[in-house]
Amino acid sequence: MILKVRKHGDPVLRVRALPVKKITKEMLTLADNMLETMYAVDGVGLAANQVGIPVQVVVIDVGEGPIILFNPRIVHHDDEETVGREGCLSVPGLTGEVARWERITVEGMTDNGLSYGKLEAEGLLARALQHEIDHLGGILFIDKATNITKEQAEDEV
Repeated sequence: MILKVRKHGDPVLRVRALPVKKITKEMLTLADNMLETMYAVDGVGLAANQVGIPVQVVVIDVGEGPIILFNPRIVHHDDEETVGREGCLSVPGLTGEVARWERITVEGMTDNGLSYGKLEAEGLLARALQHEIDHLGGILFIDKATNITKEQAEDEV
């Protein structure tokens, strides 16, 4: 089921998401619906509070297959940061330059309820994970971005 993506100004986007205590059938359905929604709107990541449910669930697919994480947290990062242009499904029409760690290690639970162990990520996957984990803390990319600009419609000359 495709869910409604909440837009900037909706208070749920500024709420700190609650940890998932147990991965239930409802949590798995939420994650599946989030993936379906993300694909339908051509996103690469989505956090549960972006669909109005402030729990610690993120889904990501940067072209390498879907990742579902419950209670994700960054447990290590390198000191190297790179700046990249980001947008957000909850802040349509704006992009900005955001500094993010180039390489991170994330822990969380997968959809089978087991510890994910250490997911090592770099590049776009690391950026997407940091962006979505920020959402779980009530942080939007525009809080960190510089050089924010309006996106140009593809058909504009």
